Amino acid sequence: MPPYVFHYNIIKPSRKYSFKHLPVCVIICTMVNYFERAKFFRTKKRLGQNFLIDGDAIKAIIDKADIKPDETVIEIGPGVGFVTEQLVKHAGKVIAIELDEEAVKELEKLDAPNLTIIHNDILKTDISSLCEGKVKVVANIPYYITSPIIAHLLGEVDDIDNKNRNKITEIILMVQEEVARRMAADEKSPSKQYGLLTILSQFWADVEIFRLVGRRSFYPAPKVNSALVKLVIKDKPRIELSDYTHFRKTVKAAFSQRRKNIKNCLLSGGFSKENIQNAIAKLGLGENTRAENLSIETLGKLSEELKNGKN
Repeated sequence: MPPYVFHYNIIKPSRKYSFKHLPVCVIICTMVNYFERAKFFRTKKRLGQNFLIDGDAIKAIIDKADIKPDETVIEIGPGVGFVTEQLVKHAGKVIAIELDEEAVKELEKLDAPNLTIIHNDILKTDISSLCEGKVKVVANIPYYITSPIIAHLLGEVDDIDNKNRNKITEIILMVQEEVARRMAADEKSPSKQYGLLTILSQFWADVEIFRLVGRRSFYPAPKVNSALVKLVIKDKPRIELSDYTHFRKTVKAAFSQRRKNIKNCLLSGGFSKENIQNAIAKLGLGENTRAENLSIETLGKLSEELKNGKN
């Protein structure tokens, strides 16, 4: 007996799926699954679209977000709404920001009273203006713009009063596994993991990788594995400094050339040789020390010493 398809209160038996659009609100008896639903949407490689079709991973997102009925969630890159349709069951309000016009049309089929859909580029969206009160963010973002989106949400290390960050309490982020490990790294991690993205992420948030997600959990399957990361936003920056812009300049120079020691990197970054030598000596660092071997706190102390010296 063929499966019955229930679509907007219209019931009709069908041996083949013949709808032109993704049946978001459809119940297909005995064979409901995200993969079958995802196949009806024409994904766009230029937008980096890879839809999460793993029900267990979606549940992990909802569980980790721990959404209360009175909370607002901003979803970035909802695609065709597989995570969205779960978010609207838990949150008081969901604001979905989607760039793809065709995906927006699919999201509209959810017809949820607590769902607001914004057709816009997240990098051009002022999150602070979208609603009253604090928000949680859930995002499955294109991997090629991961760093710009993180910077947009958190602000740079010297952006003390970033409006977006001040609006957010937590972020649940699906990113490439390699990027997740860079976000959660420390000075004891493999050298390629610890760097500027680590500092940006951890300067304003506590970072936790809570689930690895394989390639086959997506449609179409990407070439790399992914990971789910939770960021809990801090009320204050990780370290207290006299000049956060100088700190940004210091770490940018320190990590500019990984094969060089920190002395040579800082020289290339415009700091004087005498100032560098005095700062390194005062902190008890060897001249062959590399930036990836220094904690964020030590890099902060280095920045302060360089600032107090003369260039």
